[in-house]
Amino acid sequence: MSGKLVIVLGPTAVGKTDYSLSLAEQYGSPVISCDSRQIYREMRIGTAVPSDEQLARVPHYFIRTRSVKDYYTAGLYEADALALIRRLFAEGHETLVMTGGSMFYIDAVCNGIADVPEADPVLREQLTERLRHEGARALAEELHTRDPEAYAAIDRDNGMRVLRALEVCITTGKPFSSFKVTEPRPREFAIEKIGLVRPREELAARIGARTRQMVADGLLEEVRSLNEFRNLTALKTVGYTEVFDYFDHPGTITLEDTVSRIATNTRHYAKRQMTWWKRDPSIRWIRL
Repeated sequence: MSGKLVIVLGPTAVGKTDYSLSLAEQYGSPVISCDSRQIYREMRIGTAVPSDEQLARVPHYFIRTRSVKDYYTAGLYEADALALIRRLFAEGHETLVMTGGSMFYIDAVCNGIADVPEADPVLREQLTERLRHEGARALAEELHTRDPEAYAAIDRDNGMRVLRALEVCITTGKPFSSFKVTEPRPREFAIEKIGLVRPREELAARIGARTRQMVADGLLEEVRSLNEFRNLTALKTVGYTEVFDYFDHPGTITLEDTVSRIATNTRHYAKRQMTWWKRDPSIRWIRL
């Protein structure tokens, strides 16, 4: 098999959707989404899914194809994405465009997923109880002590991801980050990574504007409709946890505070994305 996979990556709100659409049209390629939240059909507004107009420009894959109730991991995405990529190359595509901001999903496609030990049920229950009572940040501080590298890259507001990383540290006695694949698994196609960046102030302004637009588009109603699923991993993410907190504390937390918290936490996540990718010398960075 020959062919090239072009991966458009970068921090949230940098402009990956528009850039990847133009690139896909140039190559006659579909867009393969590599976003661990846009894959869920119930999460449209808070995950900044491309608009109907954007989705109509070229075929898209892995956009709203799973339910939040489904068990889905980076390892499963690796298998699904590779199967799709191989099929599309076999159908005659010479260049394919993938885009997203999910570091683990992109690493899974490029390098493969390491064999991480299975969860210990007793420890999992203990950490889950701690997560409920102490919150994700408390577990993240312990992760910082055990594995600073994982702490720097992980979404510290995503309780289940923090829990899983800490769980592996405790179970194995090794840093969670040590289970990253050190020797990339061979791929039968070339990979080119394009990273998009903007000045910090400009990116912060875009994040703020997008957050306000999400609320105007119905983010609160979307989150309210997902209340029964709020303890699922898919919902433990920026934009949803803050709104659940707003609903849980009527009269204490204002909507203005909630919008501000979402924007702040999104900026923090964007910074962690860049910390992760700056260690990858194969990325060709483009300043927008």
